[in-house]
Amino acid sequence: MERQAAPTHIEHIGIAVKNLDEAVKLYTRLLGVPCYLVEEVKDQSVRTAFFRLGETKIELLESTSADGPVAKFIEKRGEGIHHIAYAVDDLTGSLSSAKSAGLQLIDPEPRSGAEGLSIAFIHPRSTCGVLTELCQK
Repeated sequence: MERQAAPTHIEHIGIAVKNLDEAVKLYTRLLGVPCYLVEEVKDQSVRTAFFRLGETKIELLESTSADGPVAKFIEKRGEGIHHIAYAVDDLTGSLSSAKSAGLQLIDPEPRSGAEGLSIAFIHPRSTCGVLTELCQK
């Protein structure tokens, strides 16, 4: 099995919400920091809002489509933690290592995500029920 470089840090924690505007108000009060970016990622059918806490970010996710992945998540599980994202220096290499380790990749190749990051997801069946995202700047 290939050995991949360890993630450098938790890049962000994604939280699925029904109403992004209301959630931004709540998290601004809760965290005591302002939202610094709201962005739509059309190919993922999602609007996102980001808060920075040190090196880690909180990403709020609102579906822009009734059949989008975040809408399906909320329908099945309700609002809450959707995924944990880890920063990596070599996304392609990390995906290769994950596949070699027997993990089920949702994204076999990197794709574009919010904030201009390259991203890829690992299926929660392979990661103790946690949807895992790998991100590279």
